Amino acid sequence: MNCLACKYPFAYNVDMKRISIITGHYGSGKTEFSLNYALKCSSEGKRTALVDLDIANVYFRSRELQDMLQSKGIQVYGNAFRHEITADLPALAPEIRKPLEDESCYTVVDVGGDESGAKILNQFNKYFLSNNSEMLCIINANRPETSSVKGALRHIRRIEEVTKLPVTGLVNNTHMLRETSMEDIEKGFELCSELSKRLNIQVVYNCYPESLFDNREREIRALSLSSVPFPMKLYRIIFL
Repeated sequence: MNCLACKYPFAYNVDMKRISIITGHYGSGKTEFSLNYALKCSSEGKRTALVDLDIANVYFRSRELQDMLQSKGIQVYGNAFRHEITADLPALAPEIRKPLEDESCYTVVDVGGDESGAKILNQFNKYFLSNNSEMLCIINANRPETSSVKGALRHIRRIEEVTKLPVTGLVNNTHMLRETSMEDIEKGFELCSELSKRLNIQVVYNCYPESLFDNREREIRALSLSSVPFPMKLYRIIFL
């Protein structure tokens, strides 16, 4: 299998929880992270599911993308409608609860990009109130709403207030898609480090495009000493 975990073995030494809720502001790259996180989990031999609860902006409807995920052993759950013509209708499939209830299935949950989108978590909260779940907040310092400590804190507090769930870890995913530079990553890491101090939670992952690693390996390793470097392959952008 051509997986990033094999190419960059140092990048995966954090024990992920059985249920990982991925939240973040629109444009933060949370969906791209969710894809890579699920693929990481599957590459480690875990039974994996990806649940798309972002009904306001559904990305997993792409037939090519869903087929790719399933070819890697990842089951995809989300829209109740199976056809492209109804893909934008905000209806959730009832079988979404299956991977959440299955103790042998590692489940990545992609949630809507703001407090309104995160409200949908409330109907599944009973599955998240245990040591087996985590909620990671994706931070992109290049987005206006989360470009400052004040703005990012406001976003996180709103998510926590609506969901009644704590953010347990931060993910620096400061990017400019394929134009992402080392300076972008450093800028985001500085912001996330300050958030980490304010919130008393860890910066768990430090994301970067996999294409950047070959040229800036030393800097990436040095920057990520207090977190885990997480190479990202851009999948979703191909289908936009």
